Order: sequence, then structure tokens, then C-alpha cells
Amino acid sequence: MIDREQYSPGPASGAQIEKDGENWMLVLVRELRHPPEKVWQALTDPAHLREWAPFEADTNLGTVGVTVKLTTVGAPTQQVTETTVSRAEAPHVLEYKWGGNAIRWQLEAIGAGTRLTLWHNIDRRFISMGAAGWHICLDVLDRLLAGKPIGRMVGADAMKFGGWQRLNAEYAKQFAVEIPNWPSSADLKS
Repeated sequence: MIDREQYSPGPASGAQIEKDGENWMLVLVRELRHPPEKVWQALTDPAHLREWAPFEADTNLGTVGVTVKLTTVGAPTQQVTETTVSRAEAPHVLEYKWGGNAIRWQLEAIGAGTRLTLWHNIDRRFISMGAAGWHICLDVLDRLLAGKPIGRMVGADAMKFGGWQRLNAEYAKQFAVEIPNWPSSADLKS
């Protein structure tokens, strides 16, 4: 594993929000240097998800109709969501809910790589936090797929990371929203 101390996320980019009244959807696009089949496996296989995602899955997410328990990692209290995969068209589209919020992944082959698009409806008050968190998760995913893992960075551990704080502020500015006052600086130091 490469020393995560050397990791520094790039600037806030590749994200936008789609607004429908109070319903806000984070749309995050990332171009990965890996083929869609390899990215699909990382999005659906529980062993791969444990290396980069903000949740753990008890079952493979790659089959429509399968019921999966998603356990949030790094949350102050354990949150378990039982969900049913609503769409799984390998290696192109994956849809399910996490914590009652819709998640959609779209994979598009571009050359030898993949354009990965995430749609995630997130409470508008926390949209910049979600963008910062997913930004880091996708960086970790890219390095994992390249054979240079740096270890999962999610939840409170990610929020303590200076790169997350910067991304949260950059995305808040980009989306023209207030930086959430949660967690407090004192919470992050404990």
C-alpha cells in the first residue's frame, strides 16, 4: 500500500448539481484509465467495495432484484440500509438506494478507459460534503484499480483529512451553497 500521506486530491472538478425544488442530485463524472469491466467489478463486488466505498455490501450488487445490506463505514452510529438493486446492466448501468437516496452509476467506454458518472441524490445542506467524499472515494478507487491502493478514506477519517476540508469548501463555492457547519472543528479533532 502506498503511503496515504503522499496523497493529495486534485481541485474540485467534474461535479455539478441538478435541482428539482428541494431535491438535489449530485452528478460526478470521472475518467478512469481502466476498462468498464474492471470498474464494474469494483462497483459491485463486496471485496472491492471494502477497499474504496463509503459502505460495505454483504452481497454482490451486480444482479437486478438482489437484496443487499449496505453498512455505512465511518458514521458516528452504524447505519445499515437494506436495498434491492433496481438496475444492473453489466458493465454499463447500476442503480440502487443507499440510506433512502438513489444511486446511479453509468460506465461508458472511452478508448481503453471508462467515463464513470455517479448520480446521487443528497440533502442539499450536505451536497458539498457528499461531493468532497465521493471525490476522494473515486481517487481511492482509481489508485486501487491501478494496483496502487492507498486504503479507504471515508466518514470521520476523511473529514479529518485536510484535502477533504479543502474540497468541501471548493464544492460549496462551486455550487453556491453554505459550507455545512457539521461536523464542528472540535468533532474532527477527537
